[in-house]
Amino acid sequence: MSLLTILFIALGLSIDCFAVSISSGITLKCFRVKYALRVGAFFGGFQALMPVVGWLTGLSFKRYIEGYDHWIAFLLLSFIGGKMIYESAIIKKAEKSCDPRNILLVFILAIATSIDALAVGLSFSVLGMSIITPVILIGVVSFIMSIFGMYLGDKFGNIFGNKVEIVGGFILIFIGFKILIQHLYLG
Repeated sequence: MSLLTILFIALGLSIDCFAVSISSGITLKCFRVKYALRVGAFFGGFQALMPVVGWLTGLSFKRYIEGYDHWIAFLLLSFIGGKMIYESAIIKKAEKSCDPRNILLVFILAIATSIDALAVGLSFSVLGMSIITPVILIGVVSFIMSIFGMYLGDKFGNIFGNKVEIVGGFILIFIGFKILIQHLYLG
């Protein structure tokens, strides 16, 4: 998988962090670097940790699914992307708010926003990929997007809405199709 494709996966996964961070910036009402760094560290850290957990899980049963691993990766990425699009349409903004002063809430939201990354890690495992580069990119991109989201939430409030999650969902679906097509037509 190319570095550009991994970067797009990282961007797609970071969209949930970005959206919740925008809500956090709105909640805080005054941008504070220490809270932005806290949210970025929690979100980026969990986004980096969860693919490792998924990847290690996938190693345990990889030999049983090698013949159709590309289909599993396609289905997982498409499901995650579809879920992001669906949730962006039904979850009210108030339910996504995050007060960065509440560490327990930030911790819970970091876990919740990184569950999709676990499934992506499983996809990497079944595709036989190394996990180091994706984990670094996913963690760094999520960290940066979280800080940027808090800043935008503070400056621009409610302008973005759920549109960013829809874009992230489509990115993951596109990458799922790309993996499937590459395997089917390029071997």
